[in-house]
Amino acid sequence: MGMITNDWLDAISGEFKKPYYRELYNFVREEYSKTTVYPPAEDIFNAFHFTPLGKVKVLLLGQDPYHNVNQAHGLSFSVLPEQKEIPPSLQNIYKELHDDLGCYIPNNGYLKKWADQGVLLLNTVLTVRAHQANSHQGRGWEEFTDAIIRAVNEQDRPIVYLLWGRPAQMKKSMLNNPKHLILTAPHPSPLSAYRGFFGCKHFSQTNEFLKKNGVEPIDWQIENI
Repeated sequence: MGMITNDWLDAISGEFKKPYYRELYNFVREEYSKTTVYPPAEDIFNAFHFTPLGKVKVLLLGQDPYHNVNQAHGLSFSVLPEQKEIPPSLQNIYKELHDDLGCYIPNNGYLKKWADQGVLLLNTVLTVRAHQANSHQGRGWEEFTDAIIRAVNEQDRPIVYLLWGRPAQMKKSMLNNPKHLILTAPHPSPLSAYRGFFGCKHFSQTNEFLKKNGVEPIDWQIENI
């Protein structure tokens, strides 16, 4: 696993010393040696590399990495630029962005532009076996990413949480910072997007909150490649 080297290290270095993390590390290392696991090992911590803790403006919480080839690269909901097929949930995110802010729908699902602006694209589980959704659940990643969420909750500045779907919303009880804004909606997957994700206007609400608090808003438009 690639190392975390920026300001996240100060916030979460204690996790690396805990027994659960040692077990998680050994499990993940063995999985990579025996089978195909996504994302590539060097990309596991990309969300933290691209979005240092001190730069986080928005936390967008996903669940499990994509489990097909050339998709997952360590950012929730994002796929690699060479992947021409945009996953269904991301297609629905783009539809809502179009309806909310007028963004055109791009020809790719590479969301690094968001990460570079301070959108922490965090999955609750950071690895998965190829073609086996949720195969690394309950192995310790959840404890690690809870520590990440707690570190964000402790930041003394305006931050927005986008919690889509029940698993993400279960983290709401961890969030108690009065300077932060929590937005919840159904998951953007085709199964649930029509239950209230469409029309939630979370992207405009996020930018209004950031601007109101003197923070540069997010440019949500992903460009064509």
